[in-house]
Amino acid sequence: MSDIKNKQILIGISGGIAAYKTAELVRTLKKKGTDVRVCMTQAACEFITPLTLQALSGNPVHTDLLDPQAEAAMGHIELARWADLILIAPSTADVMAKLAHGMANDLLTTLCLATESPIHLAPAMNRGMWANPATQTNVEILKQRGFILHGPAVGDQACGETGAGRMLEAVELADLIEAGVSDSILDSILKKPLDQKHVLITAGPTREAIDPVRFISNRSSGKMGYAIASAARDLGANVTLISGPVALESPQGIKRILVETAKQMHEQTLKQATSADIFIATAAVSDYSPKKSAEQKIKKSKKELHLELKYNPDILFDISHQYPDLFTVGFSAETENLIQHAQDKLKRKKLDMIIANPVGKNKGFEQDTNQVEIIWKEGQMSLPEQSKQTLAEEIMRFVAQQYSNHPVLV
Repeated sequence: MSDIKNKQILIGISGGIAAYKTAELVRTLKKKGTDVRVCMTQAACEFITPLTLQALSGNPVHTDLLDPQAEAAMGHIELARWADLILIAPSTADVMAKLAHGMANDLLTTLCLATESPIHLAPAMNRGMWANPATQTNVEILKQRGFILHGPAVGDQACGETGAGRMLEAVELADLIEAGVSDSILDSILKKPLDQKHVLITAGPTREAIDPVRFISNRSSGKMGYAIASAARDLGANVTLISGPVALESPQGIKRILVETAKQMHEQTLKQATSADIFIATAAVSDYSPKKSAEQKIKKSKKELHLELKYNPDILFDISHQYPDLFTVGFSAETENLIQHAQDKLKRKKLDMIIANPVGKNKGFEQDTNQVEIIWKEGQMSLPEQSKQTLAEEIMRFVAQQYSNHPVLV
């Protein structure tokens, strides 16, 4: 984790029921040693009082755009200069729309236009509002402009519905902010953390031929791996993506190598690893393949068919052992004992980090959302269910931060 102590963090609160969580967020950040100020929209004041936030932050709460008590009556400029980082929690669909289109009709949106510091958003809204194409378009605009989104989580909502739209819990948000804060925030924004680094990624399933028309495979769609590749590219990396058979277009600006079998993926990965700085194994590689593949289609002639299988090469194990200086990240898809199996895999394969996700029962494979546990030698962090693209961005920012502390580099 980065040292968050003494950072100046401005918490923006917009008008959503999740505003009650922000009180705990302010308290948690204060415990971590940060200097917190709070800016509230008029709608936010209907959900939680400024007096509560003032008591928790130890600073006056800012609500008015034209505040005669502010320095030179320009509160938005004063706060924009003061903040090392701005976090809007909750970030409603309304405030996100305003930020996406450059509106500035209150103190919060005005100071966001005036600041040069990074802006983080914790979305919170009804599941239908979050899924609405207008909101999703605004989300993409904000990401392209450098806004950092945390969440939303999936779960029960105040309206009685269930789905994506819940604001992350205070402790989760504080940990994510702490993980992303560096000693020079502005420098990390101006210089992409993986600039000119070679990131090697495997994605998708493999297919192991039984005969010319049948094969052994799995349910992997490749969506998570492709999202990871795009996120690594956006952090400045030169990305090589070794992909099994998927129905996905190659992400722009990425070198993609298509393979089919575990053996082919193994060969290509070992070849590309010679120039890689980071290796991320998201592919769902078949553990076994038929010992012998029939040259002609096997005809249905018996009630039972017995296949003799052989063990496929372990790509992740071979990479971590043949290239011990390579920063290696594994994925662990499990149907039970998620944390235990992932921790065992981390140790057994000598990885720097492993990302564990539950699969089955409409989770993980073939879905547009995912949830993961990030486990490394010194700790563990949970990322709640959210879109795979958003999750990939969170994962890659954390990978970049951990890579910068890699012992080989210091």
